[in-house]
Amino acid sequence: MRISRQNKILELIENYEIETQDKLVSMLRDFGYEVTQATISRDIKELQLIKILSSSGKYKYAVSTSDEGPLSGRFSNIYRETVKSTAYSGNIVLLKTLSGCANAAAEALDSFGLPHVIGSVAGDNTIMFVVDDPENSPAVVQLLNDMLKK
Repeated sequence: MRISRQNKILELIENYEIETQDKLVSMLRDFGYEVTQATISRDIKELQLIKILSSSGKYKYAVSTSDEGPLSGRFSNIYRETVKSTAYSGNIVLLKTLSGCANAAAEALDSFGLPHVIGSVAGDNTIMFVVDDPENSPAVVQLLNDMLKK
């Protein structure tokens, strides 16, 4: 449940300008998550969310862009706990995840800056990566599989 909830938090802060924990609690409840402010506070700390100035001039929650410390460790855990399989065809690499976890896993992978990956798209349980050259797809899949073993 925690991973699903944290995945939803990442999705919500990506798609909406969420200024307060109360607003986040309210939105999560709208999506069927029975949460308390204390739970959200712990999730924000675990995900190491930060507040940034939005285009509207208000502060909103966002994912830190730092590649150091616990954030990378946390995203590594999300990746390992949610990804079920990897495959490729041509310059497309696909990852299958637990249902509802593709966004969190994709966010984790995007934060690592994978070599040769020029973009990604996440659905509910599938992530698609576009690789710069079909010859690099096996290396990307190998890297992703190695990350699952760590």
